[in-house]
Amino acid sequence: MVQQKTKKYRGSRTFGAGTHKNRRGGGSRGGRGNAGGCKHHFVRALQEGRPFGKYGFKRPLKVISKKATINVGMLDQISNDLLSAKMAKEKDGTIHIDIGKIGADKVLGGGKVTKKLVITASEFSETAKSKIESAGGKCVLAK
Repeated sequence: MVQQKTKKYRGSRTFGAGTHKNRRGGGSRGGRGNAGGCKHHFVRALQEGRPFGKYGFKRPLKVISKKATINVGMLDQISNDLLSAKMAKEKDGTIHIDIGKIGADKVLGGGKVTKKLVITASEFSETAKSKIESAGGKCVLAK
């Protein structure tokens, strides 16, 4: 015959918990989840690294708009590839690029511009405008 590991509380109704109504619900553990992190479970929350209080706010989804961006230096580097793929045109030594065909919305000013570029986009950053125009190119706003 196999002997039981635990003989304690066998045959008792409540297993040492007092009346049968005790140990019910979340109140017996001081609330459910992370309840009481600022009050009676303060030390537990500190030990687990859970901060308390509210931080910042969430912007409404209708306000948030993700814009696909590309740097001017990247456009300068891939301009020959765009010409060979017929996604850009060359006229009188200037390369005309519509970044809407690439899948971007805004031109940013990262990188160097070494060629004359005429770029059509819905938005430009100030540094991108200055770099394009200092290299002899133009910024055209798309509608």
